[in-house]
Amino acid sequence: MSDFRQRALDYHAKPTPGKIRVELSKPADSVDDLALAYSPGVAEPVREIAEDADNAYKYTGKGNLVAVISNGTAILGLGNLGPLASKPVMEGKALLFKRFAGLDAIDIEVKHRTTEEFINTVAIFTLPDRIEYRFKIIKVFINYFHCMVNADIH
Repeated sequence: MSDFRQRALDYHAKPTPGKIRVELSKPADSVDDLALAYSPGVAEPVREIAEDADNAYKYTGKGNLVAVISNGTAILGLGNLGPLASKPVMEGKALLFKRFAGLDAIDIEVKHRTTEEFINTVAIFTLPDRIEYRFKIIKVFINYFHCMVNADIH
């Protein structure tokens, strides 16, 4: 096994498998912290968001979270190896979003094979507010890193 190959495998496996994780942004050390974070405290931002949807950007991580989604049909020149095999690549993209754009990202792998099924699945996750802005930001990010996005959308 080549040294680089082993280093790449170790990088992805040690000390914790994967390249991304979820971390808390608020304290959760006391009963009071938990009451503020969940019930009953969570009811207050819920009410504010119900009154004005823009408050979701004030009280949640919505404005700083993106999803990187793949069905594994075009994995970095390796071809169609399936959704699970694409996970290291999607985690890598999440790492790039965090490192270079300060955005939290979560990888989602889906089993859909047709373009229409894939688009419909992604659309389910997408709320209509500010979507055009998000796509512009993502396009700028992709262009900046000279990434190639392959899509068979007609």
